[in-house]
Amino acid sequence: MTRALIIVDVQNDFCEGGTLAVPGGAQVAADISEHLENQPERYDFVVATQDWHIEPGSHFAEEPDYVDSWPKHCVAGTKGALLHPDLDTDAIDAYFRKGAYEAAYSGFEAVLAPEDEVPTGERDEEVDDADLVTLDDWLRQNEVDEVVIAGLATDYCVRATALDAAQAGYTTSVILPLTAGINQERIEQTLAEFEDNGIEVLRTV
Repeated sequence: MTRALIIVDVQNDFCEGGTLAVPGGAQVAADISEHLENQPERYDFVVATQDWHIEPGSHFAEEPDYVDSWPKHCVAGTKGALLHPDLDTDAIDAYFRKGAYEAAYSGFEAVLAPEDEVPTGERDEEVDDADLVTLDDWLRQNEVDEVVIAGLATDYCVRATALDAAQAGYTTSVILPLTAGINQERIEQTLAEFEDNGIEVLRTV
């Protein structure tokens, strides 16, 4: 099997000091780096996803409900949208960005970042969606059939990415110690969803 590690949204705004911090986020960044250093042969590819919001509509709110609306976070081109400095990016083969003009929780809603930065201005009407490379496109082009998922947050973007991976037919697992979540009850519900969808939960690194 050809295996890829998908690192989900380990960004400054989702770590301590960020606008939408997940407790333990910075530690997850460091632990993923250590994992890659200790087991470089485990993965054929490593990719990372990022929230990259430009005008995501009602996803941002002055008075968020923390279910469907949130404080402003991971605005394209800002420090908050950058990957956390404790995440070693040397092993990352490709970056995928999501949520420019709408809410996007799953990495499978993300598109390959161009070599020059994603524009932070108005939507470019000349960009043909058919020219965009999605995460699923990229994985299939590289003959990946197994994905392992880590990152933030367990009960939101990790959840959505893992469920979409399984739905797309990939053999899917989540390394639980390399994730951090927000709501313990929702995390438990997420783990049950994983089991129901054939997603393996790895409880050791």
